[in-house]
Amino acid sequence: MSLGKLTYTKSGVNIKKADKFVKYISNVSRKANKSGDFKNIGGFGAISHIPKNLKKPHIVTSTDGVGTKIEIANEIKKFNTIGIDLVAMCVNDLIVQGAKPYLFLDYISTNKVNLKKLKDIMKGIIKGCKLANCKLVGGETAEMPGTYTTDKFDIAGFSVGLVEKHKILKGKIKKNDLIMAVPSTGIHSNGYSLVRKLIRKKKININKNKFLKIELIKPTKIYVNEVLSLINKNILNGCANITGGGLKDNIKRIIPNNLCAEIDLKKINTLKIFKWLKNSGIEEKEMLKTFNCGVGFCLIINEKNMQKVKKYFSKKFKPYVIGKISKSSERIKINGKIKW
Repeated sequence: MSLGKLTYTKSGVNIKKADKFVKYISNVSRKANKSGDFKNIGGFGAISHIPKNLKKPHIVTSTDGVGTKIEIANEIKKFNTIGIDLVAMCVNDLIVQGAKPYLFLDYISTNKVNLKKLKDIMKGIIKGCKLANCKLVGGETAEMPGTYTTDKFDIAGFSVGLVEKHKILKGKIKKNDLIMAVPSTGIHSNGYSLVRKLIRKKKININKNKFLKIELIKPTKIYVNEVLSLINKNILNGCANITGGGLKDNIKRIIPNNLCAEIDLKKINTLKIFKWLKNSGIEEKEMLKTFNCGVGFCLIINEKNMQKVKKYFSKKFKPYVIGKISKSSERIKINGKIKW
């Protein structure tokens, strides 16, 4: 039996479309990167120099994705903000170490190259990099027929940050320090598998629910500029990015031995979307374990610096006290209940 003329295109991979997309990325990245430090997008690897103003630079790296929030983007057909989430999930982890995001790379895999969709995704990534003041230096777009079903895709990011040795946020947390909560924009990019299960169970059509359609696609807040300002002023002793695992699992990761983060849940200002999730049947214990519940980032500071810290944040993201650091063999104690 004759198989006819076998080609890569017939197998489901369109190199011409992929090349067009690479050209598009190169053009928009060049416009966004006015410094001219990175000129070889589309090449075999991105080359960069270490800034000369750093005396003892340390490299901090982070990689992440956005989980099944992608399925929400697919359902409502909105792809121009999911890239902001991708950048945020990486750079918000870098600043926890005190590092300034320096460069970012993305990976997009899909069953079939859809130029409009991919361009929308890239718009979000470029905007995220701009918000984080870091450079998009390269990436990979993989067309993988047979791996993903029709219109499905996944994205991942990788970021590199730089920090002077003396500015690394390690070993600075002390007894009586305050724990301040910085508000989130919403769910950010964690817990979406549970959210989607709830929506399926309640048989909700997101496209017909204005509240959920807006809330579930809100991009993750990028905290880079505010947090780096605090680090540069030497008024930050520690911080935590509140992602999967919620307050408890993320804050305890940065608490030194023999110290304890005491959190008072009554002080937390939660958001409407979390009240909706709680009232829709998700138990409080599960809410705290899965979601940020309105706290996207936590700062640990000396009490005398509280007013200084607040000056670096806009009204919407103004930090407020939710706890303190005490002496204890337990790294974290959660008290009270959120006022849902």
